[in-house]
Amino acid sequence: MLVEGIALGWVLIVLGAVLLLIEVYQPGFFIAVPATVLIILGVLLLLGVDILSSPTGLIVGVLAAIGAALVTVWLYSRLTPGKKPPETLSRDSLVGLEGLVVKEVDPETLAGKVRIGGMEWSARSESGSIPAGRKVIVIRSEGVHIVVKEIV
Repeated sequence: MLVEGIALGWVLIVLGAVLLLIEVYQPGFFIAVPATVLIILGVLLLLGVDILSSPTGLIVGVLAAIGAALVTVWLYSRLTPGKKPPETLSRDSLVGLEGLVVKEVDPETLAGKVRIGGMEWSARSESGSIPAGRKVIVIRSEGVHIVVKEIV
């Protein structure tokens, strides 16, 4: 049983290391915990702890796996950025915001441009043409553009 445990231990360590490498190149925390647990269980097998058939070894293996998982979660939480909201801007979040027409907007085409918060968005008007330089408000988003109406 010792030889099988050593061989399985190396397999678990290598598998855990591969999973950690995948985590490094595709971060997302989905495989860091299982990778760490596999490495710890592999080390236990290499040290001669019989985690497969001995009740004591099984308890040691489970406790080591839980401990490794907790430490991994704690370390990962220390490495990730704070819990602030994302700073991305989508066209759906523009509804209700005011902007400035930089290229004439009309209801028929998407050639019009509106600047909102320093970014230009493709736009069409709800009705009628709106010349450049006029203030508008976003009333909805459709597909890849926004729909605006002039502020009077």
